[in-house]
Amino acid sequence: MSHSMQQPQPPHGGPQQTPQWGGPQQDPQWGGSGPSHRADPPAKRPKAALVLGIIALIVGLIPFLFWIGGILGLVALIVGLSGRAKNGRPNNPVGAILGGVGMVFAVVGAVFTLQIMGDAVDELDRSVNEAASSAESDTDSFDKGKKGKGKGKGKGKGKGKSGGGDKGSGGGGEVFAAGDTAVYDDNLKVTVSAASPYTPSEYASGVTPGNKAYKVTVVVENAGQESFDSTLVLADARAGAEGVTAEQIFDDKVGGGFDGTILPGKKSTVTYAFDTPATAKDLTVEVTPDFTHDAVIWELKL
Repeated sequence: MSHSMQQPQPPHGGPQQTPQWGGPQQDPQWGGSGPSHRADPPAKRPKAALVLGIIALIVGLIPFLFWIGGILGLVALIVGLSGRAKNGRPNNPVGAILGGVGMVFAVVGAVFTLQIMGDAVDELDRSVNEAASSAESDTDSFDKGKKGKGKGKGKGKGKGKSGGGDKGSGGGGEVFAAGDTAVYDDNLKVTVSAASPYTPSEYASGVTPGNKAYKVTVVVENAGQESFDSTLVLADARAGAEGVTAEQIFDDKVGGGFDGTILPGKKSTVTYAFDTPATAKDLTVEVTPDFTHDAVIWELKL
């Protein structure tokens, strides 16, 4: 009877064991030294929201560029909150916060811009109103100067004087003769010469066919202590018994008018030419130095 090796039988009802060769092994499902399952590393948080949020903060407060800051802030907020569904928190909370603050800065920038624009409009309106008021005031002063009445009396050739008014007035009740000088309170002197015939050039304006032309010389002397602006000096004329307006003639020799500043102790001389009816026997010349000096009248024989 031969004996063969038989493997021991496990007890009834017990688990069957398999011979272990090379050391104990354990089923991975029960733990032990088997391979382990590790969680995936969290994804890198995007830095775009942070960059956009910083730019939004800087640009939001700049006037007229606030809208760019608002758009960048909104994008930064959206990008910073976009990862909440994956890991339970925002991808970049700092960028999202900066984006929200950038949107607030954009609103502040919009308020600043509207305020600046409103101030600019108000300043423009104020300047326009001041210019209009100044022009209206100058026109009123000119009209008053033209209608002002003085009390001066001519006392002989070259010695006519005027008195009263702000700086002197003349030619109201009395008129000056050719060559007389009107002297104002501030020592401004105006002299008008006698009228003499004038031949207009071929290209002269203000000439009426059949009429005659006469020229007069107006001298403004500043004998005062302050400079005088001669730009506003006006010379008008009327001719004949009917007082018809004598048009001023402009050509290459006459019609330029006064210009520039007359220093104390200096004079300025201008020749005017007027177109008069052929039958006129006299010429009335009225000179107004400026708004603060009344008009002076000379009666000249033709």
